[in-house]
Amino acid sequence: MDDDLVFKALADPTRRLLLDALFVRGGRTLSELEAVVTEYTEMTRFGVSKHLRLLEQAGLVVTRKQGREKLHHLNPVPIRSIHDRWIDKFTEHHTVALTDLKRQLEDTP
Repeated sequence: MDDDLVFKALADPTRRLLLDALFVRGGRTLSELEAVVTEYTEMTRFGVSKHLRLLEQAGLVVTRKQGREKLHHLNPVPIRSIHDRWIDKFTEHHTVALTDLKRQLEDTP
């Protein structure tokens, strides 16, 4: 997994919108995803396809052919890997320490 591709994919609000839509319901066609995006912004089918292609390259979206349709599914593994590497390790110890400090300061008269 290339972290740079994942971060680049997550940096764009349209791509995050597509991921949110796939989180709610996977197995969507390009037409269905285009309808979701065009609720919020003017974008062509080609534009949505480009965003989906970048999400696929980052491993955040996987596709499966079903007959003539190409169904898109969310792959949460790269996001979880980013979380484990970049967020969890930095927040776990510090969050506990800050929470304890906050509690102590609030309890002190």
